[in-house]
Amino acid sequence: MNNKFDALKDDDSGDHDQDQGPPKDGEKEILEDEEKEQNSSRKKSLCNHMVVPGAGEHPLQYNYTFWYSRRTPGRPASTQSYEQNIKQIGSFASVEQFWRFYSHMIRPGDLTGHSDFHLFKEGIKPMWEDDANKMGGKWIIRLRKGLASRCWENLILAMLGEQFMVGEEICGAVVSVRFQEDIISIWNKTASDQATTARIRDTLRRVLNLPPNTIMEYKTHTDSIKYVCQTHFIIFLLLSFIQGCNGTLNHISIRFNYLEVHISIFGPKKINKHAKFNSLNMH
Repeated sequence: MNNKFDALKDDDSGDHDQDQGPPKDGEKEILEDEEKEQNSSRKKSLCNHMVVPGAGEHPLQYNYTFWYSRRTPGRPASTQSYEQNIKQIGSFASVEQFWRFYSHMIRPGDLTGHSDFHLFKEGIKPMWEDDANKMGGKWIIRLRKGLASRCWENLILAMLGEQFMVGEEICGAVVSVRFQEDIISIWNKTASDQATTARIRDTLRRVLNLPPNTIMEYKTHTDSIKYVCQTHFIIFLLLSFIQGCNGTLNHISIRFNYLEVHISIFGPKKINKHAKFNSLNMH
């Protein structure tokens, strides 16, 4: 894929000003004033926690932040534990700053276990509950092992290069490394905007060079939150029911449909328990 960022590399061999001798008094005052102004700008930048492009660097349209998370598989994570587990790697505002981060980062294909890289616009946390994300959703593509590194690089270069052409709709992207497969996704702000989500889908197919039969799933963050709430609630119910059966449990049946979850627990001596829950009422 041709991308303007492929041609931009750090250059430490740039021309340096030759010694022109000590500045004159008037020039010295100007230099001192410029230095004070630069120091003031740096202090303001630090106070606002916003990175800025360096002198002569190529600014991006938006600032971005890299994040990393890892958790133990099979252990449901609450919102609080997820937020504590996700670690900020750093932010950048220019092409050159991006490459300084990216060139030192391990590639997704070399990660092990249940790990995720996130790249989001600065100020947006990679969480469903963030104000910028809560009304949005994400396109999801499941990859066979060995493809994550190439697809992740192509995706984030396209995102940084504003190839999706959907204004401020893009929030960020995620690559998730799992044991049997890897998953990449791109998040946007407005799940109800079908024209925007369709354009993101089509651009994603193009920049990743996906075969026509590739399965792509769009999932709203509201649905993701409902699913997690259902899972946690079901685990709580099962633990409660199992404790109440006092070791007399025979088997458990769990059945899902679009809006309801049906749970049945069977045991001897007519210890049969049934429950039906509406997913819209699960919080």
